[in-house]
Amino acid sequence: MTTATDLFDLSGKTALVTGASSGLGWRFAEVLAENGASVALAARRTDRLETLKGRIEEGGGKAVAVAMDVTDQATITAAFDLAEQAIGPIDIVVNNAGMAIEEMLVDMTAEQWRKVLGTDLDGVFYVGQEAARRMQDRGTGGSIVNIASAIAFKVGKTLGAYAAAKAGVVQLTKAMALELAGANIRVNAICPGYIETEINSAFFATERGQQMIQRMVPMKRLGDPGDLDGALLLFASGAGAFTTGASLVVDGGLVL
Repeated sequence: MTTATDLFDLSGKTALVTGASSGLGWRFAEVLAENGASVALAARRTDRLETLKGRIEEGGGKAVAVAMDVTDQATITAAFDLAEQAIGPIDIVVNNAGMAIEEMLVDMTAEQWRKVLGTDLDGVFYVGQEAARRMQDRGTGGSIVNIASAIAFKVGKTLGAYAAAKAGVVQLTKAMALELAGANIRVNAICPGYIETEINSAFFATERGQQMIQRMVPMKRLGDPGDLDGALLLFASGAGAFTTGASLVVDGGLVL
């Protein structure tokens, strides 16, 4: 009989996580390492990546820090090259890097619009394309996990650009999954709701933030980064071997 430990085991696998210097990316990298994968930590802020690398190595894992700007294809190629030299061909990619600019659409500048779409959608495409090409060339398959958002299915004022980008990620995930299935490359998306991180914790601790949680989240609480562990491991491991093109919403009922 297959045990849960065997099912989600990533021993011998190599992973690359974008946006790993903070928030969800930091958590994703730690979870992958804790379950046996060697991890390439990618972000623009390499000083923080070195701190995470040290934590993973202290726990007995293997990690490498690589500089990457997901809007710059040259840095993406260079980061993959460095990662593969250090830990071997990449089996798992977590497309986590993202950002938001809160602005009403009628007031948003073209530069603001492009910054959000460039990071949250174009960046997912560029990194996914680089990963897919390398996986295809090796012929060994792989898993690409795109981080979308529950906002892809439930819009809100001032988040129009972010919602459009994340809805694009959901459709891009399906298109990539369809085109890459024959190469045994699985592509899936995780769509988190409101997850508490260092970026938003101060706001959600305010009275307005607490009222927002009570009003909008049926489970009446913020998500913890650990609430995404199961979805990540499902898509990254053999547990999801026959799952591709899926978008898993993890939001405490927000979309409902």
